[in-house]
Order: sequence, then structure tokens, then C-alpha cells
Amino acid sequence: MISKLFKSRSVAKPTQPQVPPGRRVYAVGDIHGRADLLDELIGLIEADERDRGAAETTLIFLGDIVDRGPASAAVIDRLRGLAHARPDRPDVRFLLGNHEEIFLGALDGEPKALRLFCRIGGRETVLSYGMEAAEYERLDYEELVQRLETLVPDEHREFLRKFEDMIVIGDYAFVHAGVRPDTPLDLQRTSDLRWIRDPFLDHRSTLEKTIVHGHTMTDEIERRGHRIGIDTGAYASGRLTALGMEGAETWVLQTGTAIGPKTN
Repeated sequence: MISKLFKSRSVAKPTQPQVPPGRRVYAVGDIHGRADLLDELIGLIEADERDRGAAETTLIFLGDIVDRGPASAAVIDRLRGLAHARPDRPDVRFLLGNHEEIFLGALDGEPKALRLFCRIGGRETVLSYGMEAAEYERLDYEELVQRLETLVPDEHREFLRKFEDMIVIGDYAFVHAGVRPDTPLDLQRTSDLRWIRDPFLDHRSTLEKTIVHGHTMTDEIERRGHRIGIDTGAYASGRLTALGMEGAETWVLQTGTAIGPKTN
């Protein structure tokens, strides 16, 4: 009788979030202009794919592919190549981060966006398109917009403009920054999806989906009941992270670490 009483009071373990059967997903954190780390991580993902066998695979890049690091233009070229790869390569999707949002605003000559772009790592992005540092330093904002017109290819602009706001697969929702906890996923504001921090990061209850996000840097991936953060500060740390998901299993691939996935 006593044993039955204790069993009746036990708390059921929460169900693990899952991706649909036959699907495999790799979510990649904030690249921030580190083309070298992107190349390394793509190699790790391809090796992991071979080891795990056939599946319907999707690669999701969580945004903030530009700024701060030295090779934003090269990162865009690499990702455009992935998006137009062979038919046997995985489906590749991209989320618009706050840095892409500001970059596009700067390219359109929006004064507020241009000033912010220059403060949050845009200098490195401009230099990655071939401008000399001395020229960058002597240009005013209006002159910089004119030079960006000639430096940034139209295909780069059009590529960034097609990025998505949110991707939902199975029990996961993928966004750049996070979500407003008290708002249904289908009613989220794009400004929150790209910029939110504390209301989302401090939230402690479950949400409609488990949110996989970047935007907020941590030394290692950060797992909470309602979210998984995978921005490991690649531009400064040298650690670019991918979270793999299949069924109820998740694992981590990361540059600058020992070879082999870390399973969670």
C-alpha cells in the first residue's frame, strides 16, 4: 500500500521535444564573419551526416552571419553556395538576425541603421568587401552609403532579404534571439524575434515549442526548460556551434574542440 501511495505521487518526467521521424536538423549559431570557422563546422556536419546515415536533413543558420569577424562577405558567398548546392545536399534555411536587419537598413541609407551598423561591427563587414581601413575612417555616413552601393553585390542583398523570421520543425521553433513568452508563436513581433533578451532569457515556464536561438553569447550551449541557446561567441572564442537533432536525441558539434559530437 505504501509503495503504491509513493508511486501515485511521483511526478512524470517531461516529454523530450522531438523532430518528426526520418528528419535530422542541424542548427548553427552566430557566425559573425568567421568564414574559417564556418568551413570547419560544415566539414564536421558532413562527417557527422556520413556517420549517422541517410535522413531528410535540414541546416538552419540562426542569423548574425555578418559583422565583428573579418570575413562577412566570404561568409555570405559560402552560404549562398550551400543554398544552391547539389540536389543530394541538405535543405538549407536562414533566419534574419538583428545584424542582417541593420546591415540591410544601412545599405538602404537609413541614417539610424547606418550609425548603429558602424557601432556594432559593421566596419569589419565593410572592410571584408575590399575597402581599405584608411578610406573607411575618412568617409562620412553619406559617402559610406555611396561606397556600399558599389562594394556590396546585388546578389548579396537579395540573398539576405530572403531570410526567414521563424522556422518550426516538430517540437522545436528556431528563431534568432527569442520570443515574447506571453505571446503565441504565430503572433510574435519580428523585433522580438531578432532583438529580445531578458523577458525571454529569464522566463522559467514551458512554451508552445522548445526555442532554439542565438543572439546571446554564452561560453557553451545553454539549456533551459523552454530554450536552447547556441551562440558561443565564435568571432571572439573560435567556437562555432551546431546543435544536431534527430528524434528525441540532440548532440553538439563545435569548432576548436576535440573531434566527435557531444551527445546530450
